[in-house]
Amino acid sequence: MKEDILPFGKLNFKSVNIAGGKGASLGEMTNAKLPVPPGYVVLASAFDAFLNETPPPVGPGQGDLNVFIEAELGKVNYQDISSIDRASHVIQDMILDAKMPANISAAVLQEFKKMKCQWVAVRSSATAEDSKIASWAGELDTFLYVGEKDLVKTVKKCWASLFTPRAIFYRFEKKLLKISVSVAVVVQQMVDSEVSGVAFSVHPVTRDKNQLIIEAGYGLGEAIVSGTITPDSYVVHKKEGTILDINISAQEKQIVLKPAGGSVLKPVPKARQAKQKLSGKQIMELAEIIKHIERHYRCPQDVEWAIAKNKFYILQSRPITTL
Repeated sequence: MKEDILPFGKLNFKSVNIAGGKGASLGEMTNAKLPVPPGYVVLASAFDAFLNETPPPVGPGQGDLNVFIEAELGKVNYQDISSIDRASHVIQDMILDAKMPANISAAVLQEFKKMKCQWVAVRSSATAEDSKIASWAGELDTFLYVGEKDLVKTVKKCWASLFTPRAIFYRFEKKLLKISVSVAVVVQQMVDSEVSGVAFSVHPVTRDKNQLIIEAGYGLGEAIVSGTITPDSYVVHKKEGTILDINISAQEKQIVLKPAGGSVLKPVPKARQAKQKLSGKQIMELAEIIKHIERHYRCPQDVEWAIAKNKFYILQSRPITTL
């Protein structure tokens, strides 16, 4: 069953159907020698095996989880929000209560031990034969600062996020109910970032191909992605290697580690709130990495990055869909 789990180094851009978009991208960048924190992917085949081999933990025990989920989705009245909510609760509870096959849970923990780290980020990475799913796949759940004790349970939470009310409705709305959708799970060493953010290798507003833009904030990048904070933004001229614009935003809150695991929104110390998050030297160093990623993929990229102990890490990269 070991083939249900692969380290990033054994994946690449062609692995989308087994590792999902996020997993394939991290494999591709690892092999391109970009500074990606180490990790592995619990492949979609593990989720499929879980659904096919696991009897529902309650009820008459007819068939496997797959049969049960199909039956629940078959009862949904998509004009009625409460009907979608009910199905979502029943299916997600069923997945979370069911026991993960022992060989898969053992492999998940074995790979974790190899990384020799305390915390990991656990992210859903949906796979599907339909590109329309890609835009929604990014909405599935992510869990930060997960330790060994909660890892198996968190992988199941990522599996269950395929059946949130929003995900169920989306599949109906886009007429994807008959399309096979599965979910891989990315387990990646957690970067305890002092500063993090996103970068666009082409200016997303002006669409100027000669400019890239970096957004930066204290703590974890989730604060920027979720819109909790307004980040600094820096515009760099790609060919001339000059900083064209620096826009500093005061930041009062940041997402950081909770002592027992998980993340929490905490105040930024007063003295740091109005400071520029990255120095000019750091902006240029990161700009070079972003240019390298764009050259590698040969199309404009939307990149998630972090810096810890003065070292940059790339956490994710995907094509800029709005261009």
